[in-house]
Amino acid sequence: QVQLVESGGGLVQAGQSLRLSCAASGRPFSRYAAGWFRQTPGKGREFVAAIGRSGTNIYYAASAKGRFTISRDNAKNMVYLEMDSLKPEDTAVYYCGTTQAGDFHLWYTRGAYDYWGQGTQVTVSS
Repeated sequence: QVQLVESGGGLVQAGQSLRLSCAASGRPFSRYAAGWFRQTPGKGREFVAAIGRSGTNIYYAASAKGRFTISRDNAKNMVYLEMDSLKPEDTAVYYCGTTQAGDFHLWYTRGAYDYWGQGTQVTVSS
C-alpha cells in the first residue's frame, strides 16, 4: 500500500499563492504517477494536475494551466502543487493520489488512482 498525507492548505485572498505538499510512504513512490484532484460539496472529484513517475510528463486541467505547477521529488517521496493567482473558484478540498496506470490518458480520471490522501482544505476569499 501507499499512504499519502497532504498539507499546505489554508485561507488566502484572491491573487495569492499556496503550495500544497503530499508526502508518500509505503511502496516505492517512483513506481507511481501522481495527481492532484479537488472536490467541492455536492460535486465529484475534479482533476487538477498529474505528473508521471519520472516527472517528465505533466498534464493540467484547463482551469489550472498557467497558474498551477505540479512537481515531485522521488528522493523525498513528495509531490507538490504550487498554486498562483488563486481565485475564489479554486476553493475546494485538494487530494493527492497515486496510480500505476501507464497510459497518461487515464491520469485524468479518478477511477485510475489506487491510493488517496485525506485531503487539505483550500479557501480563497474574494
